[in-house]
Amino acid sequence: MRRGRRKVQDPATARRILAAAERQFAAQGLAGARTEEIAAAAHANKAMLYYYFGNKRRLHRAVLENLLRQLRVGVLAPPDKELSPGEEFFGCVNGYFDFLATHPNYPRLVQREAMESRNDFQWMAKEYFRPLHERLANTAKKAIEAGEFREMDADQTAMIALGVTTSYFAAASIMSDVVQRDLLAPEAVETRKRAVLDFLRHAVAREGARRDENR
Repeated sequence: MRRGRRKVQDPATARRILAAAERQFAAQGLAGARTEEIAAAAHANKAMLYYYFGNKRRLHRAVLENLLRQLRVGVLAPPDKELSPGEEFFGCVNGYFDFLATHPNYPRLVQREAMESRNDFQWMAKEYFRPLHERLANTAKKAIEAGEFREMDADQTAMIALGVTTSYFAAASIMSDVVQRDLLAPEAVETRKRAVLDFLRHAVAREGARRDENR
């Protein structure tokens, strides 16, 4: 598929269109979203939407690219060389959590893309999701070899870390009704972040380290 955006002459208008499109696509999917509603929400005319993005499918692609570029910058940037493998692992998890916390539409957009357009989903998996998983799995393996983490399956550890982080934001609207509080409120998100990191630290800790903590 062609890239989503052409050369932009009015960045503010393009950003408003992207932001409005992100909300619409997350709520209604590619098929359900309407370009006239996106343009109205962006306080732009539909002609500008088509000028910058060509059509609805390319606008959808541009929304995904915009989010994934931010994921790459915030989470997949080269780590500090002074960090140990264990510190790098938790730094990556922490960065991924913060990315999700500030981009709440991301899980729904990715889920919709995976279910509705399997072939188009492959570029996302190849360019972004696979590197993220490999980064976590490789750092977990190095942390095991260095004695920072206990003996365990590094690949599964990476999937668990991604799963417990992503699932919270993907299910937040449903679970908010279940527990009768807003799980995307800042204090709720911060509480969840502490709980996730605490859970993972105890999960990967060496047996001796766990005994020391319990004394």
